[in-house]
Amino acid sequence: MGTATADRFRAAVEKGDLGALDALFTDDIRLYSPVKFRPFEGKPLVMGLFGVLLRTFEDFRYVGEFAGTAETGADGTETASAVLLFRTVVNGKAIHGIDLLHFDEAGLVKEFTVMVRPQSAVLALGEAVLAGLVADGLVAAPTTPTA
Repeated sequence: MGTATADRFRAAVEKGDLGALDALFTDDIRLYSPVKFRPFEGKPLVMGLFGVLLRTFEDFRYVGEFAGTAETGADGTETASAVLLFRTVVNGKAIHGIDLLHFDEAGLVKEFTVMVRPQSAVLALGEAVLAGLVADGLVAAPTTPTA
């Protein structure tokens, strides 16, 4: 069940189809980002994040896929899972990363973890995504300390 969802997820991302992605996520999905300690939680926020990501990535492409089972971060249960390897560019920085998808019993994505390298790409990605989230009104602009 998870492999079919992973294939549909991959196709939706490659086409930039947010409607198709929405149908693949549980309402209480958690997305673990490489630039934020706490996960993004709930379909509205995760969908907003994907809207930002899809317009931030340049030359995004999946370059591999693995399927199996893995322990989730939320509750430690072992679930059907898939790893999708990708390459992309953000603000001139080449990124190599993976998307780790955990599926619920119905085959929907319930947990999603993104890992990227190298560190310079993580920083570029974090800056670009934060700017997009602020522009879309999904998070408040960071405040700068006053002297």
